[in-house]
Amino acid sequence: MKPTDVILAILVAVTWGVAFIATEFALQSFTPSQLTGFRFVLAALPLFFVRKPDIPWTLLIALGLFLFTGQFMFLFFSYKAGMPPGLASVATHTQALFTIIIAALVLREIPTTKQISAVAIAFIGLGLVFASVGGELTYLGLCLTLSGALSWAVGNNILKRLGHVDMLALMIWLSIVPPLPAFAVSWLFGDSFDLIATFQNASMISLLSLGYLGIVSTTVAFAIWGRLLNTYPAVMVTPFALFAPIAGVLASYLVFGESFGTLRGAGMILIMIGVAGTVLLGPKREKSKGKDLS
Repeated sequence: MKPTDVILAILVAVTWGVAFIATEFALQSFTPSQLTGFRFVLAALPLFFVRKPDIPWTLLIALGLFLFTGQFMFLFFSYKAGMPPGLASVATHTQALFTIIIAALVLREIPTTKQISAVAIAFIGLGLVFASVGGELTYLGLCLTLSGALSWAVGNNILKRLGHVDMLALMIWLSIVPPLPAFAVSWLFGDSFDLIATFQNASMISLLSLGYLGIVSTTVAFAIWGRLLNTYPAVMVTPFALFAPIAGVLASYLVFGESFGTLRGAGMILIMIGVAGTVLLGPKREKSKGKDLS
């Protein structure tokens, strides 16, 4: 990879890591379902200037529901259930493990022996994190985060079957899917639908965080990531995503002073080792161009 593209790949991953911090600030003024809806309304704004990818509407809607709606709705609700941002950034990336498991069961893509070992290590780490539940961390928060990761993994496997598509155009068009179910959930939970009042009462840091999530972390970051995936083999690009949870943990420590006990810290390290193993020890398909977001 060119040095400039290496820097861009790292910046995108750091952008996604910092998004976990922005989420904490945004949720100070918006409910989880409102934040999901508003985030993707912003992300879908370039829709009028981008042609729809040549995929069926049913596939586009299914992908939007799993890759975006489910992933972020569960994640945002997990914050309200006591999930710390730093731990969330690590637990969310168990999607790489779930992606491999689903691909093996559904698509018959059998992982390598080394990948299976890496998955086992990650699940041992996940067990340690479950054993550390207490204080600010709840079983509900952790399970909601893992549900979001599972939704992301299902979306990844749908994405595998699309073939070659324009990644930026796809991400923009997928962004039209989450607002409707998100606002429907918002209505069911009795959230205010006075959008003007909601924005007027929101703090400046919440509004800036919303803009960061909708425009920078979604549209801009995926535009760069999509170009990298269309330029280089996926095996060269996807490992850079491992910087995201690292950035999330460091940012949460610096901003919120989030710290971890020995048990939880050891679990997080094992999860990261396992996730890194599933990404780095997979089949080397140097000539293929991939779009997998795992």
